[in-house]
Amino acid sequence: MNKKNQTVMRKKHEINRDWLVLDASGKTLGRFASEVAKILRGKHKPGFTPNVDCGDGVIIINAEKIRVTGAKEAQKIYRYYTGYMGGMREIPFRTMKARKPEYIIRHAVLGMLPKTRLGYKFKKRLRIFAGEKHHFKPQKPIKVNI
Repeated sequence: MNKKNQTVMRKKHEINRDWLVLDASGKTLGRFASEVAKILRGKHKPGFTPNVDCGDGVIIINAEKIRVTGAKEAQKIYRYYTGYMGGMREIPFRTMKARKPEYIIRHAVLGMLPKTRLGYKFKKRLRIFAGEKHHFKPQKPIKVNI
C-alpha cells in the first residue's frame, strides 16, 4: 500500500489549538480579515480537514487602527434592522470606527466564515480589542506578523 499519497483526515481529538495575537494597526480591512478567517478555519495548517474544527484562536489588538482604501472611509455604511417598522439603521464607517472599532473587524471576518454549525464554533475563538491590552496571558498567545 502506497502511504505517501494518502489524504490525512484529522479527528476531533487530534487537534492542537494555539492562540495567536495579530496586530491590526495599519492593515487593510479586507486583506486582514481574510487572513484571520483562514486562521480561524485552520487552513494555515498542513492537516486542514474541512469538516473538523481545527483552527486556532485569534486575538486582535489595535482594532481602532485598521484602515480602508479608496473612498470607503466616507462611503461605507453599516446597516442593521431593529425589528420595528421603519427600524432600518445606517451608521457610516467613520462613526462606527469611533464608537465600536471591534465591530468593523468582527463584521468583516464573520462575513468570510461559513454560516453553518461549524462556522458558529469558529466565532467563539475570535477576540478583538480596541487597544494594545488584552487579558489572554494565561493562554500563552503567540505574536504573529501578517
